[in-house]
Amino acid sequence: MSNPTGLQLVWNGKDKIINHHNEIPFRILNEIKSKSFKQDDKNSTENIIIRGDNLDGLKALKPYFYNSVKIIYIDPPYNTGQKQGSRGWVYSDRVDNPIMKKWFNKVVGAENEDYSRHTKWLCMMYPRLKLLYELLRENGIIFVSIDDNEVHNLRLLLDEIFGSGNFIAQLVWKKKAGGGSDTKYFAIDHEYVLVYAKNENFQERYFVGLTQKLKEQYKYKDENYDGLGPYKRKNLYQVGIETDRPNLKYAIECPDGTKVMPPTIWRWSKETFSKAKKEGKIDFVKNREGQWQIFTKMYLYDIDGEEYEIKPRSILVDMGMTKDGNKELKQIFGENNKTFDYPKPTSLIKYLIGIISKKDDIVLDSFAGSGTTGQAVLELNKGDKGNRKFILIQLDEGFEGEKVNICDTVTAERIRRVIKGYSYKDDKGKSGKVAGLGGGFKYYEVNGTLKDEKGFINSLLTKEDIAKFIIFSETKETLAKLDRFNGDFKIGEKNNVVFYFIHDKKILLDNKFLEKIEYEKLKKEGRFVVIYAYGTILDDAYLEENRENLRFMHIPNDLDKIAKI
Repeated sequence: MSNPTGLQLVWNGKDKIINHHNEIPFRILNEIKSKSFKQDDKNSTENIIIRGDNLDGLKALKPYFYNSVKIIYIDPPYNTGQKQGSRGWVYSDRVDNPIMKKWFNKVVGAENEDYSRHTKWLCMMYPRLKLLYELLRENGIIFVSIDDNEVHNLRLLLDEIFGSGNFIAQLVWKKKAGGGSDTKYFAIDHEYVLVYAKNENFQERYFVGLTQKLKEQYKYKDENYDGLGPYKRKNLYQVGIETDRPNLKYAIECPDGTKVMPPTIWRWSKETFSKAKKEGKIDFVKNREGQWQIFTKMYLYDIDGEEYEIKPRSILVDMGMTKDGNKELKQIFGENNKTFDYPKPTSLIKYLIGIISKKDDIVLDSFAGSGTTGQAVLELNKGDKGNRKFILIQLDEGFEGEKVNICDTVTAERIRRVIKGYSYKDDKGKSGKVAGLGGGFKYYEVNGTLKDEKGFINSLLTKEDIAKFIIFSETKETLAKLDRFNGDFKIGEKNNVVFYFIHDKKILLDNKFLEKIEYEKLKKEGRFVVIYAYGTILDDAYLEENRENLRFMHIPNDLDKIAKI
């Protein structure tokens, strides 16, 4: 992470939240099995939906998904200044959600202090972006939807956290057409999607498949059709290319013997053209004036059967509009179910994810809203038989003093319905049915910290959970899978350090345990041993004498040392 420009965004309250992502304690994720949804698909239980403040949810994910997420898409509040409830209870475009207000007053300062809505928005976003950065893989990408209200601040914020050198693009999405009576000056037809890499050096070139509209341009067929599919024509002469290229200026003989010279130069050398002509990959066509035009053939497939791909464009048109997102929710939830006023269309999110995702990538959305990102992932999996996983986090919403669990009633419910399929009626009252996408998810709620109010281990924690917290706190690495412990209670090893967790409360750390793990042998090999246990009968003198090779960590007392990472 680097910001070579040296520029930083400064606002009132920044000093209070600059390290807040490190100061908040770890949270426990408690599965609510009655709200989870499972089918017999291979990825049925690997998708995750989390109810809770995304700050707590992201911190809870760190021991499990640190440096593991390939793609992050978020659609945070745009901070338009509209009051909560002016468009219904579901979505607040200001940072005035009751839970958010409580957090702000506790962490940053009282509401009567001088904090503008932009300051509050920055204070809300900063620690969340820091945690998202930590969850992202080295070759990962974050997409952030935003509009003119905060795009200028967000660019500087992302420059600071991700590094200005990791800026990839500021995409422009055409969100609507027509209208404009609600604005004073210009009809605003667009929003932005900011794109940053965690490390631009790990990014490969981007290519995307053709849209249906582009595929329609491939309308010609020839003798190569069986192997290469249909083709479209591209003029061999192209205006605007460099003209000082003698090898690209030569005469071409047409079918009637006429010889044609380029107005400036051809796109191909004579050798390349001659080879393509022999292979039947050149078209000679007369225009309305009877003049010959020469085209190269661009086939839909290559010799390996892979479909032609193109560079993604920075202007996102034909990727769905807001009205399409509304139409999707209307189909899924019915005419009278008011959910979100401005949902993103699935086609947009599907397109963005598809630019860089592989079939087994993890996709995270910590402002999940109506669950569009989850549906986009399921559709991609259905299309290419992939096994991508999604993680969605959604906060309760509501009026002042009211909390409504839209994570269950909207976010998760949408995913349940698209997984199993649903029926709907269109605008004309005609019935239709959408087939299920398959898949499944586990539904969690953020619930408590590692230690309860009495100082004991949180009863929701399994021994595997504790082991994962230990390994992550010690090594900043995740235990991808820990179904059961080895007989010697070893849970990990890194940089010549061996970690043990004696999860059985009846077993104390003593000389017998050290003999079992061959501590003296490890000591002679220059290894350092860290042992977490509920107690020990080794005396302080022994531990002090062996401090260069052995460290004892008491559970639960020493959990305070790993509770904030």
